[in-house]
Amino acid sequence: MSRVLIAEDDARIASFIGNGLRAAGYSTEHVSDGLSALEAVRGGGFDMVVLDIGLPSMDGFDVLYCMRGEGITTPVIVLTARDSVSDTVSGLEGGANDYMTKPFQFAELLARIRLRLVDDSAVASENLLAAGDLRLDLKSRRARVGADTIDLTAREFALLEVFLRHPDQVLSREQILGHVWGYDFDPASNVVDVYVRALRNKIGSHRLETVRGMGYRLRIVD
Repeated sequence: MSRVLIAEDDARIASFIGNGLRAAGYSTEHVSDGLSALEAVRGGGFDMVVLDIGLPSMDGFDVLYCMRGEGITTPVIVLTARDSVSDTVSGLEGGANDYMTKPFQFAELLARIRLRLVDDSAVASENLLAAGDLRLDLKSRRARVGADTIDLTAREFALLEVFLRHPDQVLSREQILGHVWGYDFDPASNVVDVYVRALRNKIGSHRLETVRGMGYRLRIVD
């Protein structure tokens, strides 16, 4: 049974999330301040953290930065009332795996949690995605091209994960937005193109092919 830490100072929201997750078969623990959240994840044993930003005693961003700075790789979904672009970027670049704004639908939160969690019965190889000499370790959060390790931001990592889950398939910008950003985003935005360009610079431009009028495709290169 996967164990989820809910770090939320609003008792009503925490109860709503906890009840829903337990009904879906998850084990949960609730803390209501940032310091308690950090101590809980340091203790280990959690498969996922649902982290509010506006926590007392220690801001959720600081909790996240401390986690990643200490090498704690537990997946984190940020849940917050803040919806500015700068806050979104701060959360994702700080190491969050996903970002949701309040109010939210529980079904969407549950879907995102399920996407991030690996079933306990899955074999270890499912933590590794590969196409040719390009490899992505979902557990250690490391990416490699051949023998070289490459540094990716949280968003670039998520983008590469989507491509590696669909090698040699054309993915439209709308599909990529849905998989990687996971929330309402202006389909006219060029954010996908910006991140694809950044990813190309790190893994090699020849690996990500532009299919005119359709989207992008990850080419398998040995």
